[in-house]
Amino acid sequence: MALVHEFENSGNWLFRRRSWLPVFIIASGLLMLYLGNRQVIIFDLRDEMIFLGVSMLGQVIRIFTVGFTPKNTSGRNTAGGQIADELNVTGIYSIIRHPLYVGNFFMWLGPVLFLRSVWFTVVFCLFFWLYYERIMFAEEQFLRRKFVEIYDKYSEKVRAFIPFHVKFIPTKLTFSFRNILKREHNSFFNVFVVFAVLDLFRNLFLSEKIYMTRIWMWLLIGAACIWSLIRLIKRFTRWLEVDGR
Repeated sequence: MALVHEFENSGNWLFRRRSWLPVFIIASGLLMLYLGNRQVIIFDLRDEMIFLGVSMLGQVIRIFTVGFTPKNTSGRNTAGGQIADELNVTGIYSIIRHPLYVGNFFMWLGPVLFLRSVWFTVVFCLFFWLYYERIMFAEEQFLRRKFVEIYDKYSEKVRAFIPFHVKFIPTKLTFSFRNILKREHNSFFNVFVVFAVLDLFRNLFLSEKIYMTRIWMWLLIGAACIWSLIRLIKRFTRWLEVDGR
C-alpha cells in the first residue's frame, strides 16, 4: 500500500477511536503521579487555576469555531464517513485549517501541566501531533478530492495548525449559542472530570486518603449540574435544534 493511502486509512482509523486520547492521558497521568516526585504535585490553587485556564482556552477556541460553523462543512467526520457540502473558509477557518484540533490540544494540555513534568509535557506534545497529523491528513485528502483546486489554493494561504499570516474573513452566520450547548457540553464536562480524577489520586498518593480537594469538588459538581441540565433539555425538547447547524 502506498504511504499516502496508508496515512489516510490510519487517519480515519484513529478518528473513529479518538476517545482513546482522554483514556491515555488519564492512565499515563495516574502513572506519573504514582512514580514521579510527589512533592511537586502538592495542591497550589494559583497554578491549578492556570492549568484549568489553559483547558478553558481550548474550549473557547472550540466554542468560537462551532458557534459560527454551518452544518456539513469542511469534511466533518461522522460515524458514516466524512461530510462536506461546502468548504468553510471564513471565520476562524480563515486563520487556521484545523481550529477544533487546536482547541483539543489546549484542552488536554491543561491536565498534562497538572503533573508538573517537563518531559511528560514534551512527550504529550509529540504524541498529540503524531496522533492528529494522521487525522488531519485523512480529512484533507477527502477535501482535496472533493474541492480540488479550491482547497489547494485555500491551503496555500492558511496554515494547518499554527497561524503565521492572519487575514481574518468574517463569517456571514451569526453566533449560535444553542449549537454550542448541543455540541460542546460533553467536552466541557470531560475537562472537569479529568482534573477531578487527577486531584483524587494525587491526594491518595500523597496522604493515603481518598478525598477530593474542595475547589475541584465544587467545580466538578457545578460542571455536572450544567451537563445534566443540557442533557435534559436535549432529551425532552427541541430547543437546541438550530436550522442549518
